[in-house]
Amino acid sequence: MAGTILVVDDEKSILQSLEGILSDEGFEVLCAESGREALERIRESTPDLVLLDIWMPGIDGIETLEEIKKGYPSLQVIMMSGHGSIETAVKATKIGAYDFVEKPLSLEKLLLSINNALEYFRLEEEISLLREKERSRYSITGNSKAIRALKEQIKIVAPTNAWILISGENGTGKELVAHTIHMLSRRSHKPMVEVNCAAIPEDLIESELFGHEKGAFTGASSMRKGKFDSAHEGTIFLDEIGDMSLKAQSKTLRILQEQKFERVGGTKTIRVDVRVIAATNKDLEAEIEKGRFREDLYFRLNVIPITVPPLKDRVDDIPALVDEFVRELSLSTNIEAKEVSEGAMEVLKKYAWPGNVRELRNLIERLMIMVPGGVIRRADIPAPFNRGSSTRKAPDSHLLSGSLKEAKSEFERAYIEAKLREFNGNISQTAEAIGIERSNLHKKIKGYGLDKFRS
Repeated sequence: MAGTILVVDDEKSILQSLEGILSDEGFEVLCAESGREALERIRESTPDLVLLDIWMPGIDGIETLEEIKKGYPSLQVIMMSGHGSIETAVKATKIGAYDFVEKPLSLEKLLLSINNALEYFRLEEEISLLREKERSRYSITGNSKAIRALKEQIKIVAPTNAWILISGENGTGKELVAHTIHMLSRRSHKPMVEVNCAAIPEDLIESELFGHEKGAFTGASSMRKGKFDSAHEGTIFLDEIGDMSLKAQSKTLRILQEQKFERVGGTKTIRVDVRVIAATNKDLEAEIEKGRFREDLYFRLNVIPITVPPLKDRVDDIPALVDEFVRELSLSTNIEAKEVSEGAMEVLKKYAWPGNVRELRNLIERLMIMVPGGVIRRADIPAPFNRGSSTRKAPDSHLLSGSLKEAKSEFERAYIEAKLREFNGNISQTAEAIGIERSNLHKKIKGYGLDKFRS
């Protein structure tokens, strides 16, 4: 069947005629001779669409439409009338009618309106499902004290328009928090536009944020909207704001203060309404003291500060996170889900997780792929993750022979080498996972003689 249509009209001849025509077109047809009967039929078997006459005894079509929209707001309704007016059509549309067709009915126009309304209904259902998936994708997993406090904070601030500064270590889930706030806000039906502040070169910052007009510079072959323009009435997420250059900070501050700008090469002033969420893994107050971050920009952004706790402060959430990653990876990689033994889980809970939740997810993906069988056991957890286990090996004799400083240095070298191997020598991914700057990692690689990993 192409769908179920309820036809509502007090003239039996019209009901019989439309029932025959629509049945021939492949629709399942229900009939009602009054508004009251129509509401009862809708309660019994919710149709996909309603063809509703306006002039009927008892409650008329407009009153019936109002009742339908109260109980079934997404149900599409096409109004029919033999002597309708523009005023009536406008009123029906404002209440929520999809279309208004005049009698005598044109079969061609009626079928076109029906098919368009059903397609609109299907698209709305798809969008609703996508939004629901999006909400579940950006749900925050865990029930530890730290995460309960974070969720409560998000619940309070999300419905407001307040600007938010999210801080936390690399891999803690700052982006997830930003998306959750947007999804729970009144702006969720509008876009959330992400800006990777660390990745924008100084000479492109204006074009990236504000857009440009055709011919503004060499290569500008057409007009292009900027990030702020694209985020109008939605949210703009300034990720890693602490890595933005001072020049870029100055330009960003101007638009944040004024909420208006001109595209590069243009003269027209464009006003925007955006909610700003920023995130950083740096101590911005310390960056201000060092002259690397503007104090006025910090105060502009830091209306509501939110700190995302590191994984070491929420170890009680590790089992729930592991279960989530196993399910997610099983679906995305087509690998059968594995069980994580109690012994393996204890090892995971004892590790410090410098790379936080991202590091945990990477490990679970590795174990899902590499561990044979259906159970991940304690012995399957590789170094350095298993060093907190009670079954760990005693330190090598050469570590015990030197000073504490030498032992620390030797461990750091082994740890960095292990992480580099884990990420196949990718410097950026390794630096992010272990929570240090890329430049600092390069220095350590050189200092420890691990040059074979340098790109």
